[in-house]
Amino acid sequence: MPLRVTNIRLPVDAPEGRLQEALARRLQIAADEIIGWRILRKSLDARSRKSLQFVYSAVVEVPDEAARLDRLSDVDGIVQFVSKQFDDPPSGKAPLEERPVVVGSGPAGLLAAAYLAMKGYRPLLIERGPAVKQRVRSIRDFDRGGEFDRENNYLFGEGGAGCFSDGKLTCRISGPDVDWVLQRFVECGGRDSILYEHRPHLGSNKLPLICRNFRRLIESQGGEYRFSCRLEKLDVIDGQIQGVETSSGYIRTSQVVLGIGHSARDTYEMLHQLGVPILQKAFQLGLRIEQPQEQVNRHVYGRQNYLDLLGAADYSLVAKGQRDLFTFCMCAGGVIIPSISEPDMFCSNGMSSSRHDTQFANSGLVVTLEPEEFGSAHPLAGVELQRQYESAAFRLAGGNYECPIQTAGDFLAGRAADTNATIASSYQRGTRPVNLEEVIPPSIVGAIRAGLPVMDQKWRGDFLKNAILVGPEMRGSSPVRIDRDRETRQTPGFAGLYPVGEGAGYAGGIVTAAVDGLRSAREIVRQFAPLECK
Repeated sequence: MPLRVTNIRLPVDAPEGRLQEALARRLQIAADEIIGWRILRKSLDARSRKSLQFVYSAVVEVPDEAARLDRLSDVDGIVQFVSKQFDDPPSGKAPLEERPVVVGSGPAGLLAAAYLAMKGYRPLLIERGPAVKQRVRSIRDFDRGGEFDRENNYLFGEGGAGCFSDGKLTCRISGPDVDWVLQRFVECGGRDSILYEHRPHLGSNKLPLICRNFRRLIESQGGEYRFSCRLEKLDVIDGQIQGVETSSGYIRTSQVVLGIGHSARDTYEMLHQLGVPILQKAFQLGLRIEQPQEQVNRHVYGRQNYLDLLGAADYSLVAKGQRDLFTFCMCAGGVIIPSISEPDMFCSNGMSSSRHDTQFANSGLVVTLEPEEFGSAHPLAGVELQRQYESAAFRLAGGNYECPIQTAGDFLAGRAADTNATIASSYQRGTRPVNLEEVIPPSIVGAIRAGLPVMDQKWRGDFLKNAILVGPEMRGSSPVRIDRDRETRQTPGFAGLYPVGEGAGYAGGIVTAAVDGLRSAREIVRQFAPLECK
């Protein structure tokens, strides 16, 4: 069995080719004795600005590995590498009369459809918005001042909200399912390094092509896409899915993977009316902070040559207190974008391209809001709370999808925004100075005012210098959870319905949503024979 070698450190300016030499030194052999090696993990240790280092873990093949491991038993960071096998079950025996339907082409639906297609189940993927090429044109027009399209925007269309997000693949889970998902992203256009980077990032400029390549993969394996096809109702008889009613007509099916995303509020309402069990769920909300990227680089790196080597610096901060405040979805060299799924509302988000090449850095500043704070026991009370503050933000900023903005200093001091001020920001459609305490709940205002100075202290006064705030930031996670059985992954009383991903309340990012979709697709495979074998 190969060996796993951890905590190998190299200066950031060292060529990656020196890693083999470092591995050989740890293993106490000559470099040319290594038969083969690959990186398992690569992260940046930036605790000392005088000496930034990459930290590696690798799997290494050497002659007589068992004997080598025995001789190095007193050396830290060397163990036998045991690879966990990907669970790829044989197909079940039950006949599947119609192709499974996947609702939504975000990460959860996309990877569910990819797995089903690769296993021979010819999934039908329906998406309420258009193909990604049409999305790009529509979003560009909107950013230049055009009309809002409720079915073609930053959140709806091929790739879902993930297609025009920052493209971060960081997640808190690991294992063969994560590896399988990341490998699919590589095959569809992602860099090989996303397989081992600590904070892998696709980039918003790369995601449209990756989504198109997923479509080509799915269609090449017998799957089908239907765009501008919105789910309008589930057809259920005696607790079993019979089909789906859509804006493009009725589709017979007994298996529905429901990957609707966290902003399909009309779909939540439809499901609630049908009696689908929906539960309130805590979610994160707050504001978004923006600073000059050069300021962040200077604080994190301290030296220009590190910037040349590493590109725009990022950060992750937590301010512990009565209510924890934490940064979320930090976009180095990025831009602020609108995260809007309904007219006459405003919500902010951020994204950055793979080049991280704007002069701005931005990050969410969020606090967790618990269900008992929603103000109602209704399952969709969290959605209504989001609408309340997003509507207020739209009105306060002039009713034209401009971004509400305020300097961090004015917000912290409780000073009225200077409505005549020109405040620099990356948001393309224009900004409007407002009092941001009006676009988030009072408890969240208090938590941000308490937490921001703590973050600034951690940065020795560099964090809030030149900082501005925008908001609200409310779409980082879903305020609901669609109930499902832990074993079957189906909703009780709705056999054949598999709620997945962020919209169902079971994920918090691209990779976790994709893994969730994969796992539900796998349960369909366990039960049923593929359509091509009928």
